[in-house]
Amino acid sequence: MVVLRGNHLLKFNFMEKKSKGLGDSIEKITKATGIYQRVLALANKEQRGYVTPQEFNLLANQAQMEIFEQYFYDQKSEDQNLKNSTEFSNVDEMLDEKLSIFKNIQTLTVTGSTGILPSNMYRLGSLFYASSLIEVEQVTEEELMYLQQSPLAKPSIYCPAFVRSGGVVVTLYPTPPTAINLNYIRTPVKVNWGYSVINDKALYNGTPGVSMDFELHKSDETELVYKILSLSGITIAKPGLGTYAEQQITAQKTQEKQ
Repeated sequence: MVVLRGNHLLKFNFMEKKSKGLGDSIEKITKATGIYQRVLALANKEQRGYVTPQEFNLLANQAQMEIFEQYFYDQKSEDQNLKNSTEFSNVDEMLDEKLSIFKNIQTLTVTGSTGILPSNMYRLGSLFYASSLIEVEQVTEEELMYLQQSPLAKPSIYCPAFVRSGGVVVTLYPTPPTAINLNYIRTPVKVNWGYSVINDKALYNGTPGVSMDFELHKSDETELVYKILSLSGITIAKPGLGTYAEQQITAQKTQEKQ
C-alpha cells in the first residue's frame, strides 16, 4: 500500500495484512526428538552414516532458518503471481499461515523520542499509537528533512513518523504522547535436542529450558528432515547422505506440484 504525504510517496511495511491470530494454534513441528529419530532412521536405513546430537543441533537450526527464510522468498513470488491470477490464492493463504506463527505485537521500549526494537525481531511490520491506532510511518533521513520543511506534511501526533538507524534504534517524530505498539516477525527459537551422556550414550533430556523444539509449520516436516540429512552429508564428509536427501527433496517438491 502506498500513500501520498506532501510531495512524497511512503510505503507501508509488508505486514499490512493483519495477523489472523493463529500463532499459538497453528499446527507446528513440536518435537525435536521426533525429527532427530527420523533423521537417524533414514540415515541408518540407507547406511549413510550417523548424525551425532551435536551435529543435529547445529544443522537443525541451520535447516530451520533456511526454511523460515524461504517463506519470504515464496511470499514475494506468490505476490507477483497473484497480480496475474487468482489460482495462487490458496498458496498465499498457506504462506500467511506459516508466517503467522512468528507474528508478534508488543509495546515498544521508548525513552523520550528514542525507541529500541526487540532483539528477536527478524522483520519489522509497523509502529502505531496504542491509544488511537494511528500508524507511525517509516521515512528516511532525507525524507524527514523535506517533511519537516512542509507545514502540511510535517510529522504530528495525527501523522507521526519515525527514522530507523543502527538496525534496532528508531527515532520518533514528534515525541509520542502515548505508548507505541509494534507488530513484527520474530526469528524462530533456537532448536536444541537436549541430552545427558550415560555410559557413553547420549540419552534425550526433555527438561524445559534444556530441550527446545522446532517452530516450523507441520507441512514442512519432511523437507526439514531431508534438509538436515543433506546438510549432514556435507558436514560429516559423506556425500552419499547429502545426495540421497537432495533426491528426496526434489521428489517431494515434484509431488506437491502435481
